[in-house]
Order: sequence, then C-alpha cells, then structure tokens
Amino acid sequence: MKILNRYILKSFLAPFLATFFIILFVLIMQALWLQFDKIAGKGISLLIILKFLGYMALMMMPTALPIAILLSSIMALGNMAENYEFAAVKSAGISLQRFIRPLVILMLVLSFSNFLFLNYVFPYASLKSKNLIYNMKMKEPGLALVAGTFNTEIPDYSIKFEEKYGEDENLLKNVLIYDLRSNTVNNKVITAKKGEIVSEEGSRYLTLILEDGYYAEDMIGNRTTVESRAKAPFTKAHFDKYEVNIDVSSIGDFDPDDVKYKTGKEMLSLKQLDFFIDSLQTPYHEFVNNRADRVYKTLKADQLMKDTVQGEPLAPEIIDNFTENNRKLVAKNAYIAAQGNLENLKSFKETLKDKRKILNGYNVEFHKRIAFSIACLVLFFVGTPLGSIIRKGGFGLPMIIAVTIFVIYFFISTFGKNMAESSKVSPFIGGWLATFVLLPFGVLLMIRATNDKGIFNLDAFLQPLVNFFNKIFKLDKK
Repeated sequence: MKILNRYILKSFLAPFLATFFIILFVLIMQALWLQFDKIAGKGISLLIILKFLGYMALMMMPTALPIAILLSSIMALGNMAENYEFAAVKSAGISLQRFIRPLVILMLVLSFSNFLFLNYVFPYASLKSKNLIYNMKMKEPGLALVAGTFNTEIPDYSIKFEEKYGEDENLLKNVLIYDLRSNTVNNKVITAKKGEIVSEEGSRYLTLILEDGYYAEDMIGNRTTVESRAKAPFTKAHFDKYEVNIDVSSIGDFDPDDVKYKTGKEMLSLKQLDFFIDSLQTPYHEFVNNRADRVYKTLKADQLMKDTVQGEPLAPEIIDNFTENNRKLVAKNAYIAAQGNLENLKSFKETLKDKRKILNGYNVEFHKRIAFSIACLVLFFVGTPLGSIIRKGGFGLPMIIAVTIFVIYFFISTFGKNMAESSKVSPFIGGWLATFVLLPFGVLLMIRATNDKGIFNLDAFLQPLVNFFNKIFKLDKK
C-alpha cells in the first residue's frame, strides 16, 4: 500500500506543480495588463515593478490553487484510467475511495494552508498592492486624471472633464474645476470647452491651459454665517485663455510604501472583518431606529391616545366627525403630510440600501474567505471522479473541462455575492452558494465513478421514450 500511495501522490503532484505555476503566471499577467496604464511611461524602477508583481502573485495564489487542483486531479485520474491503471487497481479489490485517500489527506492540508493564506497573507498583499497602485498612479499626476468623474487626488482641487484625447492624451474636453483652497467650499468654479495638461519632468507644478471658458467666484472673504454668505458679491468673467498652476509637489514624491487605504474588506483578516462588522452594525441599527422614531413622531402617532372627554360617542369613520368644509381641510392636510412622509421614506430607503450593502459586503467577504479555502477540497471531489469517468489524460480536454467548471464556480460565487449585497439572500448563503451547488455534484460524480457508470445514463432517459413509442406503434398495427 505504501508503494501505491507514493505512486498516486507522484502522479498527482507532477501535473499539479506544473499547472499551478502556469495558471499563476497567467493570472499575474492578466493583473499586470489591467494595471499597465498606471505603470507604463512613469519612470518607475524595475524593483518597484517586481515588488508589484510579487504582491499580485500573493493575491492570485488562492485563486490559482483550486484551479490547479481541479485540473491536475482530472489529468492524473484521466491518465490512469486511459492507461488502464485504474482498472488494474480496481481488479485488485481496491476501491476508488481507498485509492485516493492519500490525495484526500493532501487536499485537507492544502485547504487548511489556503485558509491560513487567505486569512493572513492575502489581506497583507491586498493592502500593499492597492496602495502601491495608487502611489504609482500619482507618480505622474497629469496621467492620473480620469474622464467622466471628479478627480480629487490632487490637493485642494476637484477636476472633471468629459474626454481625454490627443497623441499624448493631454488634451481635455469640457473641463470643470472646483477650487477648494478656501475651506473646501466650492466658491471658485472654472469651466472651459478645451484644456491642455502641461507637466514638465521635475517640475513641482501641474499646469492646465484652458480655452474658451468662464471663471466664477463668490467673494465670501471672512463671512462665516449663512446670511452673510448669501449677501456676498459674485463675480463672473469670460476668458479666451487661462492658466491654472497646481502645486503637486506633495504627490510628486513617490513613496511606494505609503499607505492611503487600509479599511477595504479585502485588506482585513477574519478577526478584523468580524470586529469591523460589529462596529458597523451598531451605527446601522441606530440609524434605522432614529429614522423610525422620526417617522413615528412626524405622523404624530405618539399623540394618539384614548379619548377621556365625556360627550357624544364618535362615529367609527373619523372623517364623519367633521363638517363638510373641515373634511376638505383634513383630507388636504393628510394628503400633504402623506406626500412629505413618502418622500422622506424614499430618500431613507436609498440611504438604508447603501448602508446595508456596505455591511453585507463585509459579511459576505467573511463567509467567502472560509468557503473559498474549502474550494480546494470541493473541486478535488469534482475533478477526481470526473477524470476516472472521461478516461482522458493530457492537457487538452482536461483543461477545457477544468476551466469550464471553475468558471461555473466563479459565476455562482459572484452571483451569490451580488444577491447577498443587495439583501436578496443572507450573507451566509451568498458566501457559500457555489460550495452548496458543486458539492452535491461532486458527491454524485463520486458515486457514479465508484459504480463504473458514466456522467449521464442516456438509456435511463431514452428507454422509456422508446417503450412508449413502441407501445403506440403496436396499438396502431392492431
């Protein structure tokens, strides 16, 4: 048995190591391609790029591991079945479950290792990579500007433009600039139809040359009250050409280890996620209770009480206790109050949905980390019987099957995550949905492989139809 255990481990580990590093390389190259525009042409040293690739490798390892396990299990068992080695093992009275026992122990070790990796290494790599991407993006602030959104990375300014074009992509269309140097108030606004980014290497200034626009400013000065600000003079001027010099010396200094973001859900360990979820739940419930109390008081439901005044009994219908003129007034006031409360509830609903989505996101991440670490074991129980059933080794067909199954797993996982974040299902179900779907499929495949059956028994579906038509045909002949 020891020889057989060593043989099955050797047959599995050889394709596993090869496929793991190939898949990891592909995933790293994909991540590099997605961030290529933030790296290329900015004078970033090779050492920093290698550091970035190292962080990407650490982030992609938990994803590459399940794919490699799935592919190598299909390849290893497929090779054995194709070469009739698996049939020889079965003829010796060794079952499939006993045959793959060393691999099951190995999968338990890999699943636990993946869990530790996801809990400790992955958050660290996410923290470092996201901040490094931000710092590399800010290495050249002119290239950091993104079309169609407000760019707030440049200190004291908020810049938005419709399109970036030109050979060097330094020309802007429909520029809008908020000058926030005066207590972060938008009292200075600049608009222009065209703009050009001029940023010389080594300069501490980023120059925007604007054409055909307007400059508007509220002359607030030292006015602090709302009334005095409302009475402040307002100036507006048209310009054909206008230069805006922005001091970017603070972001020109490139520090790859500078930390700007550290509370993203991917950057937290399971213990930190649990603490963060608890810290978010308290203000969330306080917000819901405060809004509910406000609606309760707005509707004056707290003033409803039993009538203790002696007199004629009131009619069951409240409106019948008023005169004709008063009925119209009551109905009008009720309509106005109802409309106001409906508008408040609509705005409350959107705010509540956003807050709940953030809270659900951290909850789903917590369950997804645990579920994804067990994905190694789940995909192994899918790939092992599948390889013995298809009886095809090599890299072609197993690769297609493995990628298809993992895409299905990833799609179901993303689907569950989105449903959980929108509160359609609980975070627990959303995080474990892919495991709940594929695990029964793996058990079914294991049962069929143990009984030497194919994936699907077509005769079980076709034979009843054949019998049915034969019966009809015989009745027609009679």
